[in-house]
Amino acid sequence: MNPVSASTAMEAGKTTPMQLLRVYALEAKYEWLKTIRNRAFALPALLFPLMFYVFFGVLFSHGNEQAATYLLCTYGVFGVMGPALFSFGAGLAIERGQGWQDIKAASPMPAGAQLFARVWVCSAFSLIIVLSLAVVAATLAGVSFTILQWLGLIAIWVLGGLPFCLLGLTLGLVLKADSAPAIINAIYLPLAFLSGLWMPLTILPSIMQQFALLLPPYHLAQLALKVANLDMQQPALMHGIVLLVFTVIFLGLARLAYNKKAL
Repeated sequence: MNPVSASTAMEAGKTTPMQLLRVYALEAKYEWLKTIRNRAFALPALLFPLMFYVFFGVLFSHGNEQAATYLLCTYGVFGVMGPALFSFGAGLAIERGQGWQDIKAASPMPAGAQLFARVWVCSAFSLIIVLSLAVVAATLAGVSFTILQWLGLIAIWVLGGLPFCLLGLTLGLVLKADSAPAIINAIYLPLAFLSGLWMPLTILPSIMQQFALLLPPYHLAQLALKVANLDMQQPALMHGIVLLVFTVIFLGLARLAYNKKAL
């Protein structure tokens, strides 16, 4: 069945599970192709975390395995935040400005297909980023993990990107196309710095260390650092609960923003 016949069946109210699955798969496929062909997004998202890690984690660390391991865990969080905020945030805002979201809203395609497609793209980009970081860390920086540690770290990175997808979705629904990239950068970079993703929080003033407890990247980074036993020794359950709370908050905000736009 082609996309047109699937869409026609949906419009007629005769959608079968296979037709619905095909709609979701096609939306995910074309969202991926659109994103990977957008070099202004794809190249920085894939290369910036890797370049920063090569500079700070490999060259600047001078064979310090502990520093390289710490930066691997935190730069992985930095890497997964980028696609989530910019694909959902800036990308969605730009599409709204161009009228594409109005066209999709008028079509019989379920809104859930768009959400699924963007989550899929963000997860795929995140996986590519963290695998690249892992290869560089293992081959050039001397980072040594067991297979289970590597798998656990990658799972924490990729699954932990969900709160940032929902934050990006909220921003993409409320920001204007011309201002979205600048505003998201103004959120993304301070979040990374204040959460200890670029340098250990212990060298920052105590008030900044306390403020980091309110930021979701800090909690995701601490879960990643637990794999290497380099975290602040706070309970993993606490970090998980905080990330879950932020996920629920951002989901609620995104839903409010979507309903407002739909009125």
